Amino acid sequence: MHLYIGYKNYSSWSLRPWLLMQVANIAFDETLLPIFHDDSLKTLAEELRIPAQVPILIKDTQVIWDTLAIAETLAELYPEKNLWPTDPSLRALARSATAEMHTGFTTLRSDCPMNCRAARRIEVTDALQGDLDRLAVVWDHFARHTANDTKGDAFLCGHFSIVDAFYAPVAVRIKGYRLSVSENFSAWSDALFALPAMQLWLKQASEESWSVAHYDAIGMADYG
Repeated sequence: MHLYIGYKNYSSWSLRPWLLMQVANIAFDETLLPIFHDDSLKTLAEELRIPAQVPILIKDTQVIWDTLAIAETLAELYPEKNLWPTDPSLRALARSATAEMHTGFTTLRSDCPMNCRAARRIEVTDALQGDLDRLAVVWDHFARHTANDTKGDAFLCGHFSIVDAFYAPVAVRIKGYRLSVSENFSAWSDALFALPAMQLWLKQASEESWSVAHYDAIGMADYG
């Protein structure tokens, strides 16, 4: 399989399938497309007849675009990886939370753009606080779910799964912009940043030479 992604420093969408496949030990090759600095994504999208967006997963002759479609395809291809929880009720909760992240939290996205190297404190508007409060509620749903015996693990369904991958860019934003959600979220975020795959993504993001001025204006972050 081959995964096309955007900059590791800026591309929240690309982080999701990349991290999921790394943690689940699903073999893949990757190509990074510097979408603000050349026309490689546009050229590829025209060739494949798909929207000019990353990530893109190609398996044999099958082209899958959109992060949720990629995640669902991986879950079908690798059922033994349990990329969704096996309990039906917990799986429904995980799917609901994943879909909400896929389409929601618009203020958090716009006020706090993805930038792994960036850090600053920002004014928390009522709309942004609403998104942070909603995150706390989502985490509480998982903590209270009767089928969710995490056995001490901090991930949302016990083991790392699709829903954790989809919220990984949120963790980058919360930490980078010095925001606060809840104790449950903080424990999950600590576990996420401790993953070797997450550390590798951040290391490679820090080493990228590309700069996008309107993102980099917010400064440097310390994820040590």
